[in-house]
Amino acid sequence: MAIQLSVLDQSPILQGSSPQEALQQTIELAKRVDQLGYKRFWMSEHHSAQSLAGSAPELLTGIIAQATERIKVGTGGVLLPHYSTYKVAEIFRTLEGLYPGRIDLGVGRAPGGMPGVNYALNKGKYPDVHSFPKQAADLLSYLEGGSPEGYQVYATPLGPTVPPVWILGSSGSSAGLAGELGANYTFAQFINPDGGPAAIQQYYDHFIPSEHQKEPTASAAVFTVVGETEEEAEYLASSLDVSLLMADQGQIRNHFMSPEEAQQYKFSYFEVERVKYNRNRMIVGDVESVKQQLEQMATEFQIDEIIANIIVYPFEKRVESYEKLAEAFQLNRK
Repeated sequence: MAIQLSVLDQSPILQGSSPQEALQQTIELAKRVDQLGYKRFWMSEHHSAQSLAGSAPELLTGIIAQATERIKVGTGGVLLPHYSTYKVAEIFRTLEGLYPGRIDLGVGRAPGGMPGVNYALNKGKYPDVHSFPKQAADLLSYLEGGSPEGYQVYATPLGPTVPPVWILGSSGSSAGLAGELGANYTFAQFINPDGGPAAIQQYYDHFIPSEHQKEPTASAAVFTVVGETEEEAEYLASSLDVSLLMADQGQIRNHFMSPEEAQQYKFSYFEVERVKYNRNRMIVGDVESVKQQLEQMATEFQIDEIIANIIVYPFEKRVESYEKLAEAFQLNRK
């Protein structure tokens, strides 16, 4: 089975870099992976995250689409409970009008922030995540030219093409909803290392063809670290190991540390066990090992597309890692 590779970029702020540099690196990375033949370039949504600069993926989508030529560009994803479904539909109909056939709309249920973030985004109210199924259904309707609320209000500009909707999740409930709505589904392995194959099977089992989606389409996103050797891969992965551990502990940092800094960290016994668990969210190794692990993951998940999220230091190593994967999988370069 031929595997298609895509990219998830969170605009990580690497040690010694600024948020502004992280955003410019997102643009530079998108241009390079477009040349390398990757299928999609998605950007995530994070708020009040000092080590991630990507807070407005819908804005970056237009910028990246303008800077690239053939790669599909989109969100991984918009945190829908925070926003007006109608406005999201308008934004993505506009993007689709500008770049027809190249826009993806990925949406998620999770609020994605601390209570203060939820307050700031929702005028002091906690987002109603329980309304997500209706929001997702309404979004599909608006995108397809409908008026789900019955007020004869339509998301414009109308056009001949519609951006495909991807439901992003890390559980079976999101998978089942994606199937019932006839949308696409992506499992966030980089967030939750458990239950991916079962969730995707649930998506397949519940899939109902829709107007613009006749067959089920699923993918999975995973942290990926590629080194020249296994030893270098472990060295590069140490930055992510410590960063994920600190995030688990609620420690706030304004950058992803270098491997040199990570190597100085003294782990407790319980932290060592947590790092081992977090490694289930990651694929680490030299290029041949990573290729084999990604192929095995695709088989286990019954998918033909993997979305690689590579956060290593420095930025040049991030680019080099995507180049290695493109060569290993013989992507269609320009």
